[in-house]
Amino acid sequence: MHEMNAEIELHNPDEVKEFVDAASKCDFDIDVWYNRIIVDAKSLLGVLSMDLRQAIHVRCYGFSQEFGRVLERFAARA
Repeated sequence: MHEMNAEIELHNPDEVKEFVDAASKCDFDIDVWYNRIIVDAKSLLGVLSMDLRQAIHVRCYGFSQEFGRVLERFAARA
C-alpha cells in the first residue's frame, strides 16, 4: 500500500469543498488532522469543522495523480 503525507492550508469554504470533492473521487482512505482531531477527508462537514487558520495534515492510504495535484495546489507555505 502506498501511503503519502502532506500539509495543506484551506482558507475558505470554497477551497474546502474543492478539496473534499477531489478526495471523494479517490478509491482509498484519506484522513486530515490537526492537534488531536482526525476527520475523514471525504466529509465536508468534518473538514469544515476544523480550524482553517491552522495548517491541516493529510494522510493518504493510496495514490492518485489528480489528488496529488490538489495537494500541491493547497500545499502549506512556509
